[in-house]
Amino acid sequence: MPILSRPALVEHLVRTRIAGDVATPRDNNLSHYRKLANGDRHYWLGLELGDRWADEQDVLAVMAERCGVVDDPAHRAGQDTIDPELTVDGLERMAARLRKAAAGKERVLFATGHPGALIDVHSRVAAALRAQGCDIVRIPGGLVADEGYVVQFADVAVFERGASLWHTHSPEPMNAILDGLGEDGRPDLVIADHGWAGRAGQRGIDSVGYADCNDPALFIGEAEGTMQVTIPLDDHVIDPRYYEPLTAYTLSAAGLTP
Repeated sequence: MPILSRPALVEHLVRTRIAGDVATPRDNNLSHYRKLANGDRHYWLGLELGDRWADEQDVLAVMAERCGVVDDPAHRAGQDTIDPELTVDGLERMAARLRKAAAGKERVLFATGHPGALIDVHSRVAAALRAQGCDIVRIPGGLVADEGYVVQFADVAVFERGASLWHTHSPEPMNAILDGLGEDGRPDLVIADHGWAGRAGQRGIDSVGYADCNDPALFIGEAEGTMQVTIPLDDHVIDPRYYEPLTAYTLSAAGLTP
């Protein structure tokens, strides 16, 4: 795939609604910010936020700065946005961390709570790091969490229940993996999303995560230094192939393309 220039990638993100005017409505975003502020741990995505973010306006301010949502608290319904320039900024920060991982031949774990959209993104990055000599973590067999199983496809850990791969925000699958690996098998870096990424960061592992505009916790985690990088994007657009130029750009910026 040809590597897009930064302006061309920004245009692609807006055209495919990975960023720009995204599908997630404003009222859904504000509802999630409020629930996080009210202490609903489902929206903490595996992080421990205490009472530091009890004002939803503080959450909105972080999301406006780091994700690009509309910063006007009076905007309560209708369209919301992700700033595509912030998306590419996040990809470039991720690329810097990937360069470090490749140089150190680090041990890297990939996981996703969005298997219908992001499994190929993670798998391509895993393959590029393996080609540089990184150790891509193979999770233990027989892991259980949330009344289902934690399994691995194409180097990416996912949650399986009832013979289907599930969309999950839960941190418990990541807990199961890290507990199963033990200290000797602990990864140097986790690349993930949702509670998989948040819990890895909370447990002291360098964590890079993709996050939508209705998932504020990972952006807060980056602001507080618990997350290494949080990349703002719509994490489930209509066609998973829309993410391919984004992945190619990141790998090129990291110097991981052949």
